[in-house]
Formats: sequence, C-alpha cells, structure tokens
Amino acid sequence: MEWLKLGVGLGWTAKMEGNGKPAHPTRPPFFARLLHLLVPCVSHSAAHPLELSPKLDSIEKPPLPSQPPPELPPPTPTPEPPKPTILTDSRPVTPPPEELDIVLPPTPTTQLLPPEETEGVTSGAVQPPGSKGDSPTHEKPHPDPTHSPADGDESDRTSYSEDDIDDVEDDEDRLIFNGGAGIPIGPDGVPKPLLPPISPQHAGRKCLVLDLDETLVHSSFKSISQADYVVPVEIEYHWHNVYVIKRPGVDNFLKKMGEIYEVVVFTASLSKYADPVLDKLDIHQVVSHRLFRESCYNHRGNYVKDLSQLGRPIADTIILDNSPASYIFHPNNAVPVSSWFNDPHDTELTDLVPFLSDLSTVEDVRGILDGAR
Repeated sequence: MEWLKLGVGLGWTAKMEGNGKPAHPTRPPFFARLLHLLVPCVSHSAAHPLELSPKLDSIEKPPLPSQPPPELPPPTPTPEPPKPTILTDSRPVTPPPEELDIVLPPTPTTQLLPPEETEGVTSGAVQPPGSKGDSPTHEKPHPDPTHSPADGDESDRTSYSEDDIDDVEDDEDRLIFNGGAGIPIGPDGVPKPLLPPISPQHAGRKCLVLDLDETLVHSSFKSISQADYVVPVEIEYHWHNVYVIKRPGVDNFLKKMGEIYEVVVFTASLSKYADPVLDKLDIHQVVSHRLFRESCYNHRGNYVKDLSQLGRPIADTIILDNSPASYIFHPNNAVPVSSWFNDPHDTELTDLVPFLSDLSTVEDVRGILDGAR
C-alpha cells in the first residue's frame, strides 16, 4: 500500500479490482504530472543530503563540554628583527675635528700692489682697494693643509670646528652691532685710548681720520719719474727708496681740513715708511696725531681702524678711506673715496672740501653719512 499512499500524495488514485489487486491506475491529472516533472525532489529522500558551504565546513567547531580542551603548546617567542646597520664609512655622522672640511674664503688677489713695489711696508700690500674684509680673523689662523700632528707641534691649533666658525661670525656681528671693541684697557686696568686728550686749540672740533695710501698719496718701490719725493726706508738691514706721488689737490685739502677739524692720519702701513712720508706731505703742519699698523684692530685678516678706540665721541668722528674694510665697524661714520694711483685729472679731494666743511657743523655725523649712503 506504500505505492498507493504515494499515489495519493501525488494527487491520483487507482481503481481496485474485486480480488483486491489494483487495477490499472487512472492517469494522473495534468497538474500533478507537471508538478512531478518540475519538482523531482518533493519526496523525502535521503539520497541527496545537504552539503554545507566550504566556508562553514572550515570553521573550527568548539570541543564538546564533556571533553577537556586540548592543551596548547606554549607560544614560541618571536625573535626581535635585527636593527638595520647604517654604513658611515663614506660620510661620518660625527666626523672628528681634524677631518672637517672647512670652506674658507679665498685670499683676495685682485688689485693687490705687487710685493716688489711695497715689500709689506705700505697698506696697499696687505689690504687691496675695495676689500670687504673676507679673510679669517687674526685670532684663528688659516688651517694649514700640510700641517699634521706628526710635525711635533701639538699646541698649534690650525683647524676649525663648526663652533669656531659660529664664534667668528658671532664676534663679527657683536663688534659691528656694538660699534667696535671700545677703548683698550691697560694692564693696570686703566683705559688706554689711542689718542691723548684733545688739545685746547681743537676743543669743540670734530675728529677727521684720514687714510694715507691710495687716499692721499700713492707709493712704490719702483722708480717713478714724476715722483713728488723719494723716501728711504730700511728693510732687513737694507735701504730702499720709496717713490711717492701726491693725489691732486692734497695740499689744499689738508690745509682746509686743518682749519676746521682735529686731523688724524690713521694708516695700516708701518711707521718706518709712513712717518717720513707724512713729514714731507704735511707741509702746513695740520696733522695732530699719527696712528700706524700697530694701532689697527686685526679683524679677519684686515687692518680695521676701530674708531671706538680713539677716545673721541663717535658722533663727532669721521673717517675718509678708500677701503671699506677699514671702517667695517663704523660704516655710518665713513666718507668713501676711490682708490687713487696716478690719475693726474682726479678732483675727488677738492670736491670733498665743501661737503666736509658743512659736515663739521652737524650735531651727529652718523645721521648725515647714513642718509648719503
């Protein structure tokens, strides 16, 4: 009777014969046959079990509560990855001071007077016209590339460190900001200005500081046929003649300035050369004081004329010089002039007379000269 139940379930019945045997079944209705064709799995069959998704199969099922959880092995410590090694052979992170590559400004070579013409006694040999003061300081000499500790001179510090260079720059900024180093202090603790107290005849006058070489005169050890005078100078136990030519208008210029200023000649040349030259140049006896190389402030290889060391009010002090390096500490006190060598048509000193005459009456020369620049 299972097939009968199945047939009833499918919606059709069988006729029974008299002996209890089923007769030919009646043909199932159309809808039942269609449903049988379209849904063959309507019957409860175990021949086709459901398959789980592979992702669901892969999920680890927790152990049954009745079973104890398996013991896990102790975790293996993960080794720390090695730190990368930085190669510093080609570029040390902190190079030793002796291996620092310090770039130094080149020594100026243009417009220098030939050594055979100067022999180091005139300022033109050591300070070129128009120098900007680009040499290293006198306090720390040039590093000598040929010098090594093997030379046996351990006290000779000829190399720079970065801190040294910073100190040099800070020192220069400080000197410029402060307007020079100030009046020197002697061993006894008493200030020692470069000039003595102003004389009564110059009381109330401003101080005019004049350069010598290439500003008032030009000198050479070579013979100059048109030389105004010849000065003998002793160099290493030998006497040499220095040929001097005067800048056009210098005699009248000195005379006029001596009438209204306290005139000081401040030169970077040696006194054994400059003194005899001034003896011949100052025909009107207007130069009150003479200062030479030893009175200069040696700053970064240049002979700076530090006006703050003179002992005169800085507001009343003027410097006339052809080299800007000479007045690097006091640019607002300077009257620049061009370097003169032998131009017979030069009129610069003559042209400056009326300007300097008016400048002698102002309250503070720095305001006028700063505006003129």
